[in-house]
This record gives sequence, structure tokens and C-alpha cells, in this order.
Amino acid sequence: MPRRHAAITGCLLAITTLTATALPVAARPLTVGVAATKATTTAVVKPPPGMLAALQRDLHLTAEQAQARLLNETRLAPVEAELRAKLGSRFGGSWFTGTVAQTLVVTTTDPADLPQIIAEGAQGEVVTRSLPDLHRALTVTNSSLSNTGGKVRFIDVKNNRIVVLTSDALATEDEIEASGVSGRVVQAVQSDESPRLLGNLVGGDAYYIGTASRCSVGFSVTKGTQNGFVSAGHCGTQGKATSGFNRVPQGVFQGSTFPEGDFSWVAVNNDWTPKPWVGNGAGDVVNVAGSRAAIEGASVCRSGSTTGWHCGTILQLNTSVVYSQGTVSELTRTNVCAEPGDSGGSFISIEQAQGVTSGGSGNCDSGGTTYFQPLGKILTTYGLTLLTTAPPFATGASTCTGYPRTAEGTLTEGNSTYQPRGRHYRSTVAGVHTGCLNSNDSTDFDLYLQKWTRPRWVTVATSESPNPDESITYTGTTGYYRYRVVASSGSGPYSLGYSTP
Repeated sequence: MPRRHAAITGCLLAITTLTATALPVAARPLTVGVAATKATTTAVVKPPPGMLAALQRDLHLTAEQAQARLLNETRLAPVEAELRAKLGSRFGGSWFTGTVAQTLVVTTTDPADLPQIIAEGAQGEVVTRSLPDLHRALTVTNSSLSNTGGKVRFIDVKNNRIVVLTSDALATEDEIEASGVSGRVVQAVQSDESPRLLGNLVGGDAYYIGTASRCSVGFSVTKGTQNGFVSAGHCGTQGKATSGFNRVPQGVFQGSTFPEGDFSWVAVNNDWTPKPWVGNGAGDVVNVAGSRAAIEGASVCRSGSTTGWHCGTILQLNTSVVYSQGTVSELTRTNVCAEPGDSGGSFISIEQAQGVTSGGSGNCDSGGTTYFQPLGKILTTYGLTLLTTAPPFATGASTCTGYPRTAEGTLTEGNSTYQPRGRHYRSTVAGVHTGCLNSNDSTDFDLYLQKWTRPRWVTVATSESPNPDESITYTGTTGYYRYRVVASSGSGPYSLGYSTP
């Protein structure tokens, strides 16, 4: 790729830590149908409280567009994960594109992979460098450039390169050239971003370090029998005491990493009960169902004690940010706004925890860019377990497509329900009844078709494999029928597609 000078326009303020301190420290469900291919599904997304309104406000979407975006992200995420695994070392990166994330782009270094990518329902592109190649190039770039040689460095998978955002593109290009890093792989881009740090347990709530500093709770965690939460590393050092939003003694930092990373965890006393929630700034909470990492282009929302609840999209993964205290690598870059005091607060994509707020540019009046520390590294480093609830809907691609009638619900282990809507349907002619049940991969839900045979309901067809998905085909006479869905193992949502004679 030829080197060129490019300018990023717009009024970007300095990247700041979102720590409030004087010291530099750290709806109604929308059903969206899609063509029946191997990678598609028909599903209903019920957005977590406050997320739909925030996406409309921050991404300038209608309610229908916001719901369609969440559905598409949920539908295509398993496709991306499967293709990433199949392509292996040839995988070059992926991203969502389109106003409602209607297209998943997956890149490869081998043109022979394109038919497979297309068959899975994604758009394929061929690139020169694989994602592992780009990761190595970013590592070399970070070690070769000085702290003044560009404040933000990230992998630009869309253009298969490394981008260095710098206030002096010419000088940075000279430094890139002098360091021996290939100018075909690394490009300096003019930018005003200049990083400096931002400074019941519920994600987004305030907590205090000493008398001067305030940060935000990330996510509730446990370590064995010890309760606690994760936050940003620049918020406090190991051994520092914390107090809660109400200034009541809360806990102590057990670990803090900065600037090698920007993460920490705080063990709390028995007066504080961890909850698998993130506050949405409107007096409600969003459930935390897991920690599956979102891909580039996915929608993401942030909760913080200063500015509350704001949403945007993931711009780039694996970004290096040069703060005055040092370079923090492997952050995720977003167009979500944040302000001082939001540091450490929760980033969440639908109901999947993503990470904790590190730093950012701008504010929530004019907009900005914010970085978060991905959660996976925090949990692994400190041996923590994320506190979660049952996920709100199936995360795998549904095999139950093309049915004229659908029903959805959520069940806890050992319970059952009847569909449609707790009632039954009438078949006025003899013929074939078909039903297809889809639930989360971690569950075992079973399906039964029953017919009213006076004076009771009689089961006429059964599907009770040890798998999360079940199907029934039954030829019957006229009469009244209903489906019984049973949660034999595990809890979570399900969707039922069925057809009648």
C-alpha cells in the first residue's frame, strides 16, 4: 500500500482519563426476517432497558433501525466466530457494515476461502496480511516509535494496515522510516487526539479512592468466596481503600495494572452485595449475561458515574494509546462519549460485558472517542469470575427458520410452558404438524406436541434429545393442539417455530 498523508477532520479534544480528581491518575419486540441461508435466522430481540433509546440518540437511528441492528449483530456474531476458527492463520479481520449492521465482512489471505465465507452468509474480501501478521506489526510499531511518535496506534482491518494517529504526520512518518518499520504496513494519519487518562455493586456506580478521586464500578466479580468488582487500573494502586457511592467503606484494591494495561479489581466487605447488572442512567439496570467479545462495528454502550448511559460502535480493536504515564496496549477504540469520573465504568454490547473505561477524547456535549480495557484479560490476570444472569436470548444461529408461526419465551431449569401463548391452536383439517425449538447451547430444552382427547391433553409426539434444539413432525387428525416446552437442564430463552395443516 503506498504511503500517503491523510487528515482526520473534526474537533477532537485531548484524550483524558475519566477519573474525577485533580490529580492525573489514572420496547416493543421487532421481528426481522431474513432470507433462509445456512447463516440466517428469524429472531426477536428485546433490547435491555434504556439501550434502544440510547442507540437512537447516539447513533441517530429510528426505533426500528436500532432493533434491527441488535438483531443483526446477534445473528451474525456466531457466523463470525465460526469463520474465524475455520480460517485460522489466514483470517485477516472482520467487521459489521451498514446502518443496521446488516453486512458482516470477513477477510482472508487465501482467495480459495471466499466461497466458504459467502456460503456462511458473510461478504468475503482478500487481503495481503493476516490478523496475526498485523498484531506482530503493531507490537513492532509500539516498540520502535517514541512516546511522541503518535499517541494512538491501532490495527485498521478494513485497510489491512497499522494506523498511527499523530499531531505531526510528517515527523511520525520520518520516525517510522528511520525505525525500519515498513511504511507499506504502517501509516501516519494527522489527528488532534492527544491521550491523557480519564479518571448493591452495579456497573457504572461511583466509588471513591481517598478523599479526592472518584471512578466508576465496572462489573461485579468473584474470586472463590470473595466478592468484588473490576475497574480501571489508573483509578488506584494495590492496597488503596475505597468507599461506595454513598461514602460508606467499601473495599480494598487487590490488584492494579497500569500502564502495562489499565485494569484493577477491588475486594469488597460484607456490606456490599455484587449484582450482575449495569445501570442505564434511568433508574433501571441491564443484565450481564456473559462476556463474549463483540467485533468491530458492533454497537456498544457505556455506563459511568459522571455522564450515565451512552452508546456508539466499536471502531477498532487492539489499539495502543500513549498516555503521559506510558503506553497502554490492547485497548478497544469506540465513538462513545465519556467524561472525568467515568473511568473504570462498564462497556456492554447488548447483554455481553466488554470491558472497563480507560480514557477518551471530547465530551458528551460535542461527542468524542473513548477506549476500554477488554474484560477477558482482567478476568484471566486476576483469576476472577464474572457475575452473570441467564442470557436474554439464544446466542447461536437458529436452525428454526422459515416457519409461518413463531413463539418466544424464557424458562428456568425444571419448569415448563405451553405455546402458543399458554393456550392452544385448532386444526380444522387432517395433515402434518411441524415444530422446531431453538435454545441456548448451554441448555437442554425438550419439546412435546399434545392433543386434546377428552377429558385430558395427550402427548402425541416427543423430541427430548440431550441437545438444545428439538424438532417434531406429526401427522394428525382435526382437533386442538398445543406445544409443551420443558427446561430439562439449564435456564434461558427459547424460540419455537411451527406450522399447522
